[in-house]
Amino acid sequence: MSDKVAFELVSPEKLLFSGEVDMVVLPAADGDMGVLPGHAPVIATIRPGTICIYEGGSVTERLFVAGGFVEVTQERCTVLADTATPVEKIDAAAAQTEAKDLSEDVSHAKTEDERAKAELALAIAEAKVQAAQNPAYK
Repeated sequence: MSDKVAFELVSPEKLLFSGEVDMVVLPAADGDMGVLPGHAPVIATIRPGTICIYEGGSVTERLFVAGGFVEVTQERCTVLADTATPVEKIDAAAAQTEAKDLSEDVSHAKTEDERAKAELALAIAEAKVQAAQNPAYK
């Protein structure tokens, strides 16, 4: 068994990352999930949050995803993301403004469908703000 796991992050626009890594920590729907070589096979939903890529015991790359799916095998971890961007490219002030505006949209929603769409967009914006402000994984 290899001491690395092959990791790929794909969005509809492009392949954002492809390489052999020590570990990947993903924002799975049921909680953060660490993937190491030899991981049990799983398919899971990804919630809005930050993917942390580890090399040599420390985070080498942080990527924000708005949601998606992950497939893990013993040798490979593949994330199909709705949208993804490197955390360092997130404008924290713009993300905070977006979250504030979306919070108002939630409170002004007239139908359940409008409310559900606004709440989803707000959850993504809030996760983006947290990713931009959280130095815990740097």
